[in-house]
Amino acid sequence: MSSTRVLVLNSGSSSVKYQLIDMRDGSRLAAGLVERIGEQTSRLIHTHVADGDTREQNGPIADHEAALKAVAAELGRDGLGLDSPELAAIGHRVVHGGMFFTEPTLVDENVLTEIERLIPVAPLHNPANLTGIRTARALRPDLPQVAVFDTAFHTTMPESAARYAIDPKIADRYRVRRYGFHGTSHAYVSRETARLLGKDPSEVNVIVLHLGNGASASAVEGGRCVDTSMGLTPLEGLVMGTRSGDLDPAVIFHLERVGGMSTDEIDTFLNKRSGLFGLCGDNDMREIRRRVDEGDERARLAFDIYIHRLKKYIGAYYAVLGRVDAVAFTAGVGENSAPVREAAVAGLEGLGLAVDGELNVVRGDEARLISPADARVAVAVVPTDEEMEIATQTYALVNGSGNLT
Repeated sequence: MSSTRVLVLNSGSSSVKYQLIDMRDGSRLAAGLVERIGEQTSRLIHTHVADGDTREQNGPIADHEAALKAVAAELGRDGLGLDSPELAAIGHRVVHGGMFFTEPTLVDENVLTEIERLIPVAPLHNPANLTGIRTARALRPDLPQVAVFDTAFHTTMPESAARYAIDPKIADRYRVRRYGFHGTSHAYVSRETARLLGKDPSEVNVIVLHLGNGASASAVEGGRCVDTSMGLTPLEGLVMGTRSGDLDPAVIFHLERVGGMSTDEIDTFLNKRSGLFGLCGDNDMREIRRRVDEGDERARLAFDIYIHRLKKYIGAYYAVLGRVDAVAFTAGVGENSAPVREAAVAGLEGLGLAVDGELNVVRGDEARLISPADARVAVAVVPTDEEMEIATQTYALVNGSGNLT
């Protein structure tokens, strides 16, 4: 029996998300989430997709090893256990790969060491990713384990886009450069947008807007990223749910000198208490829009700042690409907020951008165009599928095909 299944693991600091995918047809066999790992109120939610059965466990799960063993047990109950000969590999999301990892990579001790070396530039994410990989290797040491990096898609950026304007010796010594994130989403969505247009990815220039609680934009030229909004960390760029996005770096010095805030306090302030939340006390776009519709001025200002930044990046990446075939909205806000999509392109008719009001408000799970039929630039809603992208890259690597299209 051929091995065609890939288990995708996304290990966070206190959670594990997973999907088991059959690569013969891209079908989901199982999916689930373990959350609040290390607490007394841990919870595991597991769905066996074939019969729609969802099971829930509540109670303490001490650590990631216990979490993954619980996941393996749930999969085993459905006849999909980690010991199945049909399991080809386990694909792991790893947030930061630096410049060392530019493509999906088979995990060995050297790879683990390098991911560990990158912890200073991804202190919240890489340690959890490492724990997930090490635990999975212990459970199935004979099985290929593949690391798929959020940053990899952006390593094609030219140096003119990836470098900050600081002394290169200092930058290289401390690995200071623009890495970008959400790479699996940007890769998947840019490719799916090309398919939606009936073209090969190499023929299409796309601006991808990944708008969730975390948000990023990318300029994709012929299937290759040439610029992206996040930088050394996921703080740079668009206004996000709780992150400020772009700001004058001197704001940090000012908050320290004048505000008396410590480095850790500023870090927390900009990453967890800024963005939409800092502006109006909400980071859920649905709630913000409800407040806007009721005349709430703080919510209106937050929405306007969010849209202003978004428009700036659309315009900037239009200039970077020179020719734009499509703008694609994705992730939670991008896929579900018609007001955000409408406002983001309003006034950009001179660039060939517009949305059809009726098409824009239609909800659905499929990729679709929301621009008028005669629009010079297509505007699309393309649901992202980072798990499928990780599975696709993992399966291509272990099969030696390298074909992701």
